[in-house]
Amino acid sequence: MGLLLFGVAKDIAGAALVGIPETVTNVAELKQWLYDRYPAMRQLSSLMVAVNREYAGDTQPIGAGDEVAVIPPVSGG
Repeated sequence: MGLLLFGVAKDIAGAALVGIPETVTNVAELKQWLYDRYPAMRQLSSLMVAVNREYAGDTQPIGAGDEVAVIPPVSGG
């Protein structure tokens, strides 16, 4: 399963797409995996996850056929 990364999350990971272990089955587990693998992500003020192009809460299940993306905080002016 692949994870799309945008903005500063992409910069932290060093890639726009990373593989997710099969043991990750929901958004909360995904966030914990990200924080363990990329500790700098803990410094972000927020981290939104989208599953199949819709924002998802921590209990949202994720599976092999889902499109999963991490959307970090954005700034604008």
